[in-house]
Amino acid sequence: MEKTLNTSPLVWAHRGASAYAPENTLPAFRLAAEMHADGVELDVYLTKDDQIVVCHDNKIDRTSTGSGLISDHTLAELRAYSFHNSMDAYENTPIPTLAEVYELLAPTGLSVNVEIKSHDSRLPAMCCDLAKRYGMEDRVYYSSFYHPALLAVHDVDPYLPVAPLFSDNLVYPWLYASTFGAQAIHPHHGALRLSPEIIRECHMRGIRVNFWTCDDPEIILTLAKAGCDALITNKPDVAIEVLKNAGLYN
Repeated sequence: MEKTLNTSPLVWAHRGASAYAPENTLPAFRLAAEMHADGVELDVYLTKDDQIVVCHDNKIDRTSTGSGLISDHTLAELRAYSFHNSMDAYENTPIPTLAEVYELLAPTGLSVNVEIKSHDSRLPAMCCDLAKRYGMEDRVYYSSFYHPALLAVHDVDPYLPVAPLFSDNLVYPWLYASTFGAQAIHPHHGALRLSPEIIRECHMRGIRVNFWTCDDPEIILTLAKAGCDALITNKPDVAIEVLKNAGLYN
């Protein structure tokens, strides 16, 4: 069995504790901290007035009472809608800025995985600057399916941890990640089944393997026993309980 590069696998709350509170909102991130997750994962875009907001989709139709592209709205316009994502107990929940998330989580010690969703070339540097402003630069990972965004992060600082996101079809991801100094990869959990050697090959190169999105206890346990470094999950409480019961979580 491959050993994790950490003392134990980390549990990162996917869009916050999104199984229990509206995804990518302050209540979801607060709940993740209360559940003692090790970190949170979130998604960012730029508004029309160049504010960094946290939302998964480029449109607000699915998660809010509004509609349209984030990039077509100012922050004030977005604040007019509730982002409670059909969870009636959380009505009137505003879209958060990344700065507000940092204000909330800075005292907790939790790490933050910032997934850069927009292709706006300004966004990576703006995210890096914001993390530095809040003293979070040592606690932030940057990931993206749009891998040029990760190169842009390294243009700011080549030592900032970046991780390419992919589903399960990247050939030799450990070699790919090595070509641009990625400190981790973020594959779908199905990648372990297709490439059983993925964790071993990455660890040989000092590259961490952080899987998404892992809610099923059996999958969580399989990935942890295989030596994964982080589990990105909608249910951080479930993941922590599974790992503790197996003696795999400190």
